[in-house]
Amino acid sequence: MLNTNIIHTPTGREEAWRFTPLAKLQGLHDGSAVIGESHSLVSKQLPSGVSFERVTTDIHTTNSDDVIVQRVVGAPTIAKLTIDGELTDPVILGRTAIKDAEYSRVQVVVKKFAKATLIVENTGNSLIAEDIELILEPGSNLTFVTLQEFDNEAVYAARHHAIIDKDATFKSITVTIGGSLVRILPTVEFKAPGGDADLQGVYFASAGQHLEHRLHVDHLVPNAKSRVNYKGVLAGDSARTVWFGDVFIRAAAEGTDTYELNRNLLLTDGARADSVPNLEIETGEIVGAGHASTTGRFDDEQLFYLMSRGINIDDARRLVVRGFFNEIIGQIHNEEIEERLMAHIDSELEKVGK
Repeated sequence: MLNTNIIHTPTGREEAWRFTPLAKLQGLHDGSAVIGESHSLVSKQLPSGVSFERVTTDIHTTNSDDVIVQRVVGAPTIAKLTIDGELTDPVILGRTAIKDAEYSRVQVVVKKFAKATLIVENTGNSLIAEDIELILEPGSNLTFVTLQEFDNEAVYAARHHAIIDKDATFKSITVTIGGSLVRILPTVEFKAPGGDADLQGVYFASAGQHLEHRLHVDHLVPNAKSRVNYKGVLAGDSARTVWFGDVFIRAAAEGTDTYELNRNLLLTDGARADSVPNLEIETGEIVGAGHASTTGRFDDEQLFYLMSRGINIDDARRLVVRGFFNEIIGQIHNEEIEERLMAHIDSELEKVGK
């Protein structure tokens, strides 16, 4: 049985929920969703040095004030992925179709000095609440790629929580281009000095989609570094995105170096992008801290320049958007995946103006 004796149900008036259309969550937030016993997360590629198993546990290793995460951590089983050694091939997880809604609890442990790339391919028409806990032991290195390529009716609400130990390096690349509602909380907790976190992301919202990314980086210890860079494109009536970037530098976190950036590009009327960077600093003894956010319309001058060179309007728009996204998508370093994502984005662009 899942533990649903939890907390209050959000009303939409809370700061953390004021942008989210709660009705679209279909009961994931208030306990009314029918949660089945099936699990959609499956292994697609497990190189040597990697184990993937589902275990029963009642241990809750991290806390969260997010109501959906609190419900998920009450799930009786956890999918545990353990990575040891320096891997040359990526670990790939995917989804299989299931009938009911799901509370998915995942723990990834990257052993001391291990190095790997983990790719999670989210597809299908699912209703999923998920908590992915990424534990990086001292000196480890993890690149974590999540691809939200859901079908049009899917709902995905998740926390991706990285716990970074001494001298460990974490890089996340979050790509969100599918789903009716996607709400992801990429969070970072530095456990010891010397950690490095680089959070990159892109999202493309078309008509009727709500894509929300709420980041929180907690600098609890000295001499850690974080970078955040998210880019979004919106096209179509009622296309909606929310980006919230919260970086907290605590009093003990001397020597912190952090910067966060969010840029949004509106292709059509009727689209809306909310961008809220937030920086809290409790000590002046830091290397640097800053943030920036921009939201603007499609550059007509740039479009005119390309068209004056004989490029038609559709191709010109595609070139601009591809260039905007390629800085981040190109860091996946998987040609097949990069081409698939760009083809998906191209197909969304073809709908613009129709």
